[in-house]
Order: sequence, then C-alpha cells, then structure tokens
Amino acid sequence: MIDIFKRGLRPLAVAATAVAALFAAQAADAQQRTRITVYTALENDQLAPYKEAFERAHPDVEIAWVRDSTGTITARFLAERENPRADAIWGLALTSILMFEQQNLLAEYSPQGFAALKPSFRDAAAPITWHGMDAFAAAICYNSAVARQRNLPPIRTWADLLNPAFRGQIVMPNPASSGTGYLTVSAWLSIMGEAGGWDYMSKLHDNVAVYTHSGSAPCVQAARGEAAVGISFDMRAAREKTQGAPVDIVVPTDGVGWEMEASAIVRGTRNMAAAQKLMDFSASLAANQLYARYYNILAHPGATGAAQNYPAETEARLIRADFAAIAAMRERVLAEWTRRFDGKSAPR
Repeated sequence: MIDIFKRGLRPLAVAATAVAALFAAQAADAQQRTRITVYTALENDQLAPYKEAFERAHPDVEIAWVRDSTGTITARFLAERENPRADAIWGLALTSILMFEQQNLLAEYSPQGFAALKPSFRDAAAPITWHGMDAFAAAICYNSAVARQRNLPPIRTWADLLNPAFRGQIVMPNPASSGTGYLTVSAWLSIMGEAGGWDYMSKLHDNVAVYTHSGSAPCVQAARGEAAVGISFDMRAAREKTQGAPVDIVVPTDGVGWEMEASAIVRGTRNMAAAQKLMDFSASLAANQLYARYYNILAHPGATGAAQNYPAETEARLIRADFAAIAAMRERVLAEWTRRFDGKSAPR
C-alpha cells in the first residue's frame, strides 16, 4: 500500500517540478527583457500594432507607452527636463521634438537605415538626434448632408469659412493641446502673415462652436453630423469617408499646413541600447510599411500609403514649412492664441 502511494506521488512530483521550471524560465525571461518608457502622441488605435511589431522584432525589449495629445506630452516632457521619465519618443510632432533638441534634451544617434530616408525626413543638423516617420496635413471634413439641410455654401479656400452662414457650424482643434491644431494655426500665420493670420482667426472664432483637444475629434464630429465643418487632418478625413460618413474632404486651394511625426532618444536614458533598437526599427522599411496603414506621406521611399479616398491633391498643396521657425515661435503663438480664444475650448 505504501509503495503504491509512493509510486502515485512520483508523477505529481515530476509535474510540479516541470511547472516550477516553467515559471522559473518565464521569470528569467522577464528579467532579461528591458522595459522602456516611450512617450507618444500616436492615435490610440496605433499603439497595439506598433508595440506588437517592435516587440516581435526585438523580444528582449518591452514598450511601456505614455500617450496623450501633442500639447500635453510636450508640456509633460519639458516639465520633466531635470529628471526625465521617458527613454524614447516614438511618434510626436517634429515641432515639439525640435524644441527638445534646442534645449539639449535628446541623445545623439543616427539609426540604421537613416541614409535611406527621404531628405526632408532626416535631421540635417549635426549631431543627429531625430528622424522622421510620416507626415499628416490639415484637411476639412465637410458633412454634405448637413450642408444640404442647412443650405450652406461650398468650401474651397480658408476664407470661405468666414461666411456668416457657418456661424456655430465649425469645430477645430485647440492648438495648445493638439498638433493638428498647431500646424493649422502656424500655417495660417505663414500664408497670411502675422497680422493677417491673427485677424483671420479672430473672424473665424465667431463661427467656431468649440475647440477640441484632439486633432481627429472635429472630423469625427462632422462625420456624425454633430458639426457641419471639422478642421482636422488628411488621414482621419479619408478614414471617416471610407467608413461611409457623408463627408466631403476639402484641401483648401490656398495651401495647407503639415507636420511630421518623428522619433528620438531621450538624453540620459539608462536604457540606451534598447532605445537604439527602437530607433533602428522606427527608421526601417518594415516600420514604414506599418506607418503606411495610417499615413500616405511616409519617410521611406520604399513604403507607399494606400488609404482609400485620400485626396490626391494634398501633397501639391502643402505649404513650404520651416519647422525650426515653427518650433521656435510655438510658445509665443500658443500663449497668444490661448489669451484670445481659449474661452470656447472643450472641457478637459
């Protein structure tokens, strides 16, 4: 009886040993993985596929996202300049990253594949601290069904939005919290001049119902019929139209602002090797093919965006953007915009 009992325990002991070994192996694997904190303003639906693709290519590194709107992430990063919490940045407006570069907050690194990127997506100032990923441009989502119901006029230029018929019909992003908002405001100042741009925004303010804290929200609201006009960006407009929303995508003939998304390593990171792996991946053709699911303007010439309903005229209407100048005037412009127009901003 005792011998039988002992023999019955042996399989259990073997199984317990195997389970313990498995847990030990998993624990060892977890200890070998390097966890890096990555700041980003990517859209929420991009976070999981980007993380999965990178960690599949580099199973020894784990991404911990800290995601918010461009303005919020920028303010947070600058507030932490004396004690950085991030290891790297993957997907933030270049105008923000240039501010960080000017304050010596980024580490020097030229990723593998850097030379293959389009010249406009490469940091031209030595030492290299950033590289571009993709770009997005301002666009107007115009709900054609609402326009017919309310007998609203067509839109071809930015000036058309000043028509009194659009009083309370327009939603646009707050430039202090949205990268799309800031690229739009800075473009108006470039196209119309400083005085003309502020005069335009003062008149447009009369027609704006609300300033959102997201660049995609105005287009989403227009797609739902909650607003007639949503000042947003190209890819969100194409996406809403492809999903069946009754929106016309307007790329104003007098030019549109645009912004580049970029990546960089934070100076002082304790996880430099892992952050460099992220930069190498971010600049790769494989990553750019991933970006192509969400953007049509890409850093790598070998990647092609294939968004349905993407307005073909967009690239031809991009203004000539001086990103360094746009970054340098950011704080001044946002302070003035907030002083004048923040009263209509959505609650946070």
